Amino acid sequence: MNFEAGRLEVLQLLSRLSPSELPKLLDWMNNSDDLDHLLDDNNKVILQNIADDLRAQLPLDAMLPSETTAHLKMQQCARPTVHVDSFLYSDEQVDSLCEEGAMSRTYCLRCGSTQTAPLDFISHSFSAAELQFLFQNVLPDLSGRTLVDVGSRLGAVLYGGYVYSSASKLVGLELSGDFVQMQNDMLQKYQMTDRVQVLHADVCTQDVLLQNADVLIMNNVFEFFMEPSEQVRAWTFIMQNFRRAGCLLVTVPSLQESLNHLQIQLQPGWLEELPVDHNVYLGKDADPESLALIHLYRVM
Repeated sequence: MNFEAGRLEVLQLLSRLSPSELPKLLDWMNNSDDLDHLLDDNNKVILQNIADDLRAQLPLDAMLPSETTAHLKMQQCARPTVHVDSFLYSDEQVDSLCEEGAMSRTYCLRCGSTQTAPLDFISHSFSAAELQFLFQNVLPDLSGRTLVDVGSRLGAVLYGGYVYSSASKLVGLELSGDFVQMQNDMLQKYQMTDRVQVLHADVCTQDVLLQNADVLIMNNVFEFFMEPSEQVRAWTFIMQNFRRAGCLLVTVPSLQESLNHLQIQLQPGWLEELPVDHNVYLGKDADPESLALIHLYRVM
């Protein structure tokens, strides 16, 4: 049954309800979690299992000691900022960790005081809900296409692309050898190597790959991991090599925000931004504010 047929059936059902009971039912549909189980499927279970496996291998903040630049840049943020990987931890899991005292959402404004303020959370991975949104609502059918994830880190985009899309090839680029090994272990365990590959490489060495890619994903990829001069070099390389008309670029945050921060001018006539429909319900774990940060562009 498609959306239109389902909509008509729901309207017919509601028309038979007592007028005095209709507001109650509509409120229940809008605010209850009782229907969320209808959104569960095997793909979500696979992603949850992968997240469970990865959590067992990583510290709570899912950051490696070797990520010195990222640690330093987080310390330099205007407000206290911690990394909470959205692929590994749902809001419900974060709440549980806070209740256990293993994590906190706030920090003390003055030592010994009850005055507190909320911490800023940042994630370098898409959540499971964001991955579903990305592949089912943002991107078109990827049959026969190649997708490249720049800075694939834990591999969330690759796993999501495998279960939610028909992309013929999914390629991750990652500078950390430790993260490359983790991704390859997951790909082997969950039998995804027929369509997924992870390269231990700098994006600036992958001109041929970018020239042949159909979709490029860039989620918080450079700002916390490179010095500004290195970021400029990487963006310039991408603008020079990802130029085939019709190819798609997905960024978080927006391209304008990333480039303005570095005082780089967007090359005229390179890209056009496409509208993204955020009016979709993906369950209680989906954060509308996070979905709104996903931007889609097409090479002109």
